[in-house]
Amino acid sequence: MNKKDLQPKEYHEYYARYIDKVDENIELNIGFEVDKKMVVDFFNTIPKEKQEFRYQPEKWTIKEVLQHIIDTERVFIYRLFCIARNDKTAFPGYEQDDYIAPSEANKKSMEDLIEEFSITRLSSLNLIKSISKENLKNLGTASDSTISARACAFILLGHSVWHIEIIKERYL
Repeated sequence: MNKKDLQPKEYHEYYARYIDKVDENIELNIGFEVDKKMVVDFFNTIPKEKQEFRYQPEKWTIKEVLQHIIDTERVFIYRLFCIARNDKTAFPGYEQDDYIAPSEANKKSMEDLIEEFSITRLSSLNLIKSISKENLKNLGTASDSTISARACAFILLGHSVWHIEIIKERYL
């Protein structure tokens, strides 16, 4: 299944900002593996003195951005799982800022965060591989909008790229 198979009716227009970051021809499973390497390689290059840097007082640190990528993956993979299994529960919105302070990301080492991401991604990839292409097309509701299971996955691929671009532009 490639990104070009995804239809705009499968996700809210807000998510186009992430989905548009993903190559049209990327196959979903390969995309998750390539993205994992890109995220791990990138965060491994962040100098220690920059890991808790904020470009403005109210903005997240680089460690918090990585924690946000991890948390978002957990939320969207859960949505993907439920939607693929035909769970008709309407999922509430995800208030990302509420998750940062209790995550205590700045108390974790970058190595621990990278390991947490790697394990989370491996679990996500394992789940996606276990779901048929037909069931990845299933539609559900999240944040009061229609979303497909496969859109949840492609959003994640673009989401990490989005945040790495912001780090490069505003933090480094």
